[in-house]
Amino acid sequence: MNATVTPYEVIGGEAGVRTLVHRFYELMDTLPEAYGIRKLHPQDLSGSEEKLFMYLSGYLGGPQLFVEKFGHPMLRARHMPFAIGKDEAEQWMLCMRMAMEECVAHDGLRINLDKALNDLAHHMRNKDYGQP
Repeated sequence: MNATVTPYEVIGGEAGVRTLVHRFYELMDTLPEAYGIRKLHPQDLSGSEEKLFMYLSGYLGGPQLFVEKFGHPMLRARHMPFAIGKDEAEQWMLCMRMAMEECVAHDGLRINLDKALNDLAHHMRNKDYGQP
């Protein structure tokens, strides 16, 4: 990947990020293996979907939509009200990996995102954190 091209551009800009996030939430909503993480979300996933889209836009080098609307992400603090353990982090990653496999064509970007998002998902853990 060219250093002057952002991951946001490689993924396809706004349309690419929206496609990825929409597929992620479709998978979360339908995969039995994602039940634990799904039950932490509201019935209507549209608000969660929009927030993840805004966050990932900035995270990937595009417009800082989340920061402009909500301020600093403070992701761990924002997720503290939800019991997130190893199982929930892995369920989140299962959905994200499947969505990335379908929606992110660039192998290098997909590999880099997998590592970064896996680290982030496990950073959100606030129960059974001392366990592997």
